[in-house]
Amino acid sequence: MDLFLQQLLNGLSNGSVYSLVALGLTMVFGILHVPNFAHGA
Repeated sequence: MDLFLQQLLNGLSNGSVYSLVALGLTMVFGILHVPNFAHGA
């Protein structure tokens, strides 16, 4: 049971990170209308 709760928490944290990255890229594309993947250049 302990392993199940740990894996559930890991999955939720990874999913939230992925969703934040996707939301950020969607906002950048929505505002600029250009997919910009070179922020540091």
